Amino acid sequence: MQIEWKITKKRGNLRPVLSYCVHLEDHEKALALPVVSIVSRIPKPEEDRQDYCYPGLLERAADYSPKNFHVLEAPSHKGHAWTRTLLLPWREDNSYPEVEASFELLRQAMEEALRGAYNSEPMELAGSVRTSSGAKAKIAPGVLGEKFLRIAARAAAHRESAAS
Repeated sequence: MQIEWKITKKRGNLRPVLSYCVHLEDHEKALALPVVSIVSRIPKPEEDRQDYCYPGLLERAADYSPKNFHVLEAPSHKGHAWTRTLLLPWREDNSYPEVEASFELLRQAMEEALRGAYNSEPMELAGSVRTSSGAKAKIAPGVLGEKFLRIAARAAAHRESAAS
C-alpha cells in the first residue's frame, strides 16, 4: 500500500485543500481487502462547502473548537486507486501535523486488515461418500433380479432371431 498526500492553499482567506490517494499493491488486492476507513484527527471545517474563512469567523474565531473530523478511506481490493480531496480549516501558521498523524492511523488500520486477511489460511477440502453396505443389501435383490430378466429377454430375442 502506498498513501500519497498533498496540501495546497492559495494566498488569502482561502482554506487549504488536502488531496490524497491510496494505492493497493497486487499482493494486497489478492487478499480481498474491504474498504478501510478511519475517523481522522483532521478537523472538518464548519460550513465545509465554503472554500474560504473570514477573520474572526468559524475556525478563525477566538473560541473555536472542532466538532467534526474527516474520514479517511482506502479502497477495497476491487477498487482502483482514488484521489480524495478534503477541505481543511484555515490556520494562520499553515501547520497541519494531524494530517501526517491521521495517515499513520490509516496505515495502521490497513495493516491490521492485511494481517486479518493474511491469517485466514488457504485450504482445500475434498472427500467422497459411497452407498452404505446396508443400502446395497436392501437393493441388491431387486437390481440382480432386473439384470437376470434383461439377460433372459436378450437370450429369448436372440433365439427367436436365430430361429427365423
